[in-house]
Amino acid sequence: MNRCISTLVALVTFLVAPLGQAGGKAENVGMVTFHLETDPAGATQKLTFTQMDDNKARYFLRTPEFMLKDIAAFCTIPSGTGEEYGLVFQLKEPAKRRLNILSIAHQGKFLLTQVNGRVVDGVWIDKQVDDGMLIVWKGITNGDIKLLDKVLPRIGAKDKAKKKKPK
Repeated sequence: MNRCISTLVALVTFLVAPLGQAGGKAENVGMVTFHLETDPAGATQKLTFTQMDDNKARYFLRTPEFMLKDIAAFCTIPSGTGEEYGLVFQLKEPAKRRLNILSIAHQGKFLLTQVNGRVVDGVWIDKQVDDGMLIVWKGITNGDIKLLDKVLPRIGAKDKAKKKKPK
């Protein structure tokens, strides 16, 4: 019995130890994710999360459709609220094709945006998107922009120096 327990402890230590090795070393910089709305009938707690919209629960896939690695560049836009900003994201070519297909197949659904772990905005998919641009209309802070500047170039920036991507 003691041998089984010690084997189990050794196995758990072997599997969990690599997860803690990078503790505090890697910066969680400029996280951006876009989540597709899903049908409530197929929503499970493991695969989806709930977001309220006008007192109506909407379900979104936990696995993002697009994330930071899919973005080529960004620029800021005024949000209209005066305190926050919006963003325009230019997608890389493979993600641009995926957005085109997604926008055809999922018209009438929302695409929810999370920036640095918080929900900031959502867009209604009402037509085909073939330009590879995703827009966040509101909810972006100066801090968010500073973090994104560390990992992404601005759209149309003359300096094409490669930004350091987080691992």
